[in-house]
Amino acid sequence: MNEEVRKEIIHDLQGTADLLEKQIDTEALKDLSEHAIENIAIHKDLELVSVAVLIYSLYKIKVCLAIADQKRIISEMRLAVQSLKSKNFGRYNSSIRFLYELIRKCDSRIKEHLQDVMDAARIKKGTSLLQHGLSIGQAAGLMGLSNWDLQQYVGKTTFMDQHIEVRPALSRLKTAMKIFQVTEKVKAK
Repeated sequence: MNEEVRKEIIHDLQGTADLLEKQIDTEALKDLSEHAIENIAIHKDLELVSVAVLIYSLYKIKVCLAIADQKRIISEMRLAVQSLKSKNFGRYNSSIRFLYELIRKCDSRIKEHLQDVMDAARIKKGTSLLQHGLSIGQAAGLMGLSNWDLQQYVGKTTFMDQHIEVRPALSRLKTAMKIFQVTEKVKAK
């Protein structure tokens, strides 16, 4: 397992266990789930997918978890974190499997959650491509999305409004006039 990925998983599992233990609202779990999804888009690692699906599933089912199951989930997450810190990957994998079994008791829609997480990761990666100068059509095509899927997400963000032009308007106008061979002089006000 990649060292950076291992650290991200430790961070996400510790954060989830802390949130569950402190009985913090489910919105904080949703935020942590979105962080995990962003990690998938960045690192493209299957271990991150399983953790993101786990956190997203916990976000979805937290309301129906029995107190005893919640305590078992917290202790198993802490064990998974300790296993990862000591690089005992066999024990870590056993903990993740056990956590999925506990979640399946409450909600059998894990496959739907996996699809939701994967779609969200593709959309976030597509948005990242937009920030690097690709058009919506190009970014959507590269990520296997429709333009509509990406536009729906981009419409809810503010990054498109944060664009700062590095060249002054007068300079851009002069360049355009050269391209179209316009000979009138442009004066600055």
